[in-house]
This record gives sequence, structure tokens and C-alpha cells, in this order.
Amino acid sequence: MPSHGIHKTRALGYYEGMNINIPQNTKCILDTIHKAGFEAYIVGGCVRDALIGRIPKDWDITTNALVADIKKLFKRTIDTGIEHGTVTVMMGKDGFEVTTYRIDGKYEDLRHPSEVTFTGDLLEDLKRRDFTINAMAYNEEEGLIDRFDGEKDLRDGIIRCVGNPMERFSEDALRIMRAVRFASQLDMEIDEPTREAMKILAPTLKKISAERMQTELIKLLLSDNPQKLRDCYELGITAVVLPEFDRCMETGQNNRHHMYNVGEHIIKALENIRSDRVLRLTMLFHDIGKPKTLSVDESGISHFYGHAKVSCDMARDILRRLKFDRETMDRVCNLVRYHDDRYPPEPSCIRRAINIVGEKDFPLLFEIRYADTMAQSMYKRQEKLSLIEDTRKIYDRIIKDKDCVSLKNLAVNGTDLIAMGIKPGKELGDILQRMLLDVLDDPKKNNREYLLDPERLNVRYKKDS
Repeated sequence: MPSHGIHKTRALGYYEGMNINIPQNTKCILDTIHKAGFEAYIVGGCVRDALIGRIPKDWDITTNALVADIKKLFKRTIDTGIEHGTVTVMMGKDGFEVTTYRIDGKYEDLRHPSEVTFTGDLLEDLKRRDFTINAMAYNEEEGLIDRFDGEKDLRDGIIRCVGNPMERFSEDALRIMRAVRFASQLDMEIDEPTREAMKILAPTLKKISAERMQTELIKLLLSDNPQKLRDCYELGITAVVLPEFDRCMETGQNNRHHMYNVGEHIIKALENIRSDRVLRLTMLFHDIGKPKTLSVDESGISHFYGHAKVSCDMARDILRRLKFDRETMDRVCNLVRYHDDRYPPEPSCIRRAINIVGEKDFPLLFEIRYADTMAQSMYKRQEKLSLIEDTRKIYDRIIKDKDCVSLKNLAVNGTDLIAMGIKPGKELGDILQRMLLDVLDDPKKNNREYLLDPERLNVRYKKDS
């Protein structure tokens, strides 16, 4: 990682010769606080991101001014965390959190301090932060305030706790997941003392809310390094958050189609799919049911009959447990359910599959099957990839030709059938489904004259109603 031309001045604990380009609104807040005689710095993640060339999403400010002082200095403020010394200063439509230097009291719930004490010492405020890379402050007058070698850790690619890692994780157990998340987002490694503390205290994650764990899990999965999920297993995090994955890491696949155990296969599949919430979750759960469906034949070969359906059911339970929204749950479970279906590359088969899976989700199966295949052995890999491509070409033609693949595109509807004397209810629905199946086989039949022909309606579509 580049050093950004920073020259460290150890005696002062900050860097000279380095400038961070602070946005105008943030600079205005800093200048206003300074002119009133107070200290003020940008702090935390925005400093970290600026150092590595990323554009920060939020520009947080820390100061020795109290909330009452800040509220007097700015016309528009929002009380977002008064008890913790935080007020949001509004600059136009943008909000900026300004927080008074503080010392946290005892963490009684492994998440929040029971009390906070405001201090005039920046160093005391930086001491309470989680990792060295998040414990840096900066302003244009003094440069980079870095008392814990955060910039060096950034340069060396190391995630390290501020001070004693056992203390940091005992204060807030969620930091255990945050360490892996930062490692995945920043492509860094966790230093050994920090890892050891994480391993010891991982069981305390049971105290953390499902919503918080979900947030950290998603950020890890959507990073450029989803394989860091392996660290979660090695450190005991998934034993609490996702114990089903631990079973996968312990389940081998003695089958010529595979060369990894189930868990490692899942990790490889995650690496081969683009960073999308639904897709990454689908790959995480697509084989989660394999340990439950494992059978071994007389030749010692592993089989996982019905694993897609079991994985679908398990995924729904896990997503519900982690408080995911209904749309995400439904889409992921749908894709998991059908991820392993195979059918001939024929237009009628593809149209029927689109109807079953759904027009929105079906095209995602091409990416899912590619990622799944690339995480398997080389056995018949080219044939599998060719089948995916052949199916995609047919799908593209179906979409281009605007073939009917669902009831909403059928040339007739319930109103038409009612006009033909058919009563609303199950019979009407069954007839529409039979008409759709006819059209899925031959899209040329999707016209009113053909479908509503009285003889055909009575003989073909009403026959088994």
C-alpha cells in the first residue's frame, strides 16, 4: 500500500507534509468551531478512507466543544445523540455528526457504555476507538493526529485493536465482526493478538442483536473479499452467527464433480459471483442444506439428493432469524430452490422454466450456475459452461421475440373466460393455466382466436376441470 508521501513525526504523534482534501461544508464546520476557540478534527473512517484514496461517505467531526456550544454556533442542528455528546449539524440538505471528546464508562451489555464522560483531551477520545486505522484525526492546521500508528497499519495492511484487544472486544462484541468486515473491505489481515482475542470472545456475539450481525455479514459478503468468511469460521464467529455454515465446513464431497468440502465450495462460489446482495446471499445458502442430505453409496460416493429444496427451507429460516426483509428472503430462497435445476436447451423448456422461476429472477440463474460450476472440479466443466451459454442464447431469443412466459402476457384473461360463460373460481384458473402451458410450448398459439375457439375451449382446456 502506498505511503502517500507522509513523513511521521513521532514526538508529536502526527504527520507533516500530507493534505486531505476536506469538502467545503465540512471545512466550514471545522473553521466555525476553530474561530470560536475550540479544537475540531475530522476523525475515524473518513480519515482512514481519505488516506487510501477512497471518497468517504461520511465526514465525522470530533471536538472539545460541548453540545451546547455547537448548538449556539450553528443555525440548524438535530439532537441525534445528546447523551453521548453527538449533535448533527445541517449544512443545506447534508448532515454532519459533531461529537464531543469523551471517555466511555463500563460496557455492561457488550455493546453500549453505561455512561460517558466528556473530556477536553483528544487522546482520551481516540483511546476508546476500536482499531488503529479508525483512531486517527486530522485538520489542516495540525495535520494527521496518529498516536496509535494507524497509518502504518494501513500501509502494512493490518487490522489491530487500539490498546488491549481483550478490553476492546469486551466493551463491544460487535467489534469482533467489524474486524473481519474491515479486513474484507480493505483487503487486510488481522494481527495475531487481535485474532486470539476474537477467538476467545467470539461466543459473546450472542449478546448482539440479529440486525447488527446482519449488517456486518452483508458488508463482508458484498466486499471484494468475501472469502474472508473463512476467517469467521476459523475464529468461531459463524458458530454463533451462522452455525449451519460450520456444518458445511465439516462436510466433505467425495464426488467427481467436486474438489472442495461444502463450505469451501460455498466460499469459492462467492468469489465467482458479482457483488450483489441477492446473488451473494444465494451463493452463501445455495448448498447450506447439503450436510442434512448427505448419503454415501456402496462405492463411497457422496450424494446430496434434494439438497436444493432443503437449502431453500434452511435459507428462509436463517434469513428470518437474521431479520432480513421479506423481498430479499423471497428472492434468495427462490433462487436457491432452483439453482440446481437442469433442462435441455430447448425454447419450450426454457419458457416453462422462466414461468416457474419468474421473469425477474430467471436471468440471475446464469450467473449463479456459472459461479457454482467454477467452484466445482474440472470434471465436465466445459460441458456445463457450454450448457449455460446455450441456455442463455435461447433465453435472449425468447426475450427478443417477446414470447409469452406468464399469465400476464397471455392473450386472454379471466374476463374473457367469464364472458364465455365460465364462472370465477378454480375452474377458470385451471383453464388459464392449461392455455398458458399450450402457449409456452408454442408461442404462436398466443392469440385470442386460437385460445377462445369454443370447440378447443370445451375439449382441450375444460376437459379435466
